Amino acid sequence: MEKGILAEIEEIIDEFSFFDDWADRYQHLIDLGRKLPSIPNKYKNESYKLSGCQSTVFFVAKKTEDDLIQFKAQSDAAIVQGLVALILRVYSGRSANEIIDTSPDFLTQIGLDKHLSPTRKNGLASMISKIKSSAMELR
Repeated sequence: MEKGILAEIEEIIDEFSFFDDWADRYQHLIDLGRKLPSIPNKYKNESYKLSGCQSTVFFVAKKTEDDLIQFKAQSDAAIVQGLVALILRVYSGRSANEIIDTSPDFLTQIGLDKHLSPTRKNGLASMISKIKSSAMELR
């Protein structure tokens, strides 16, 4: 059985609190990004490109047979790929209502809001927004 969305968020907060400094947290993010499976080439084109991100992010949302929403995304930048992995860990494979009702506050709780450049923050906000709007469209 899949871990609940709140349990996943708690696990992420615990993981990040384990690290003493931001160099280690960034490394953890990069490692998470490296583990993210590559998206199929058919999605690596302009129509799947996420706007609002400085680096290239390809993003796709699909509804599964059991009414869950699966997200796939990939970035060409290591830290952004890590952020993508983090976001997908929380939101992918959930019901539309869970996605819509779950705040991205955990990003603030792990301190990302204070340690990302303004352009990365905008890109992250753009991705969260796309996840929420995709959930609205697909429910």
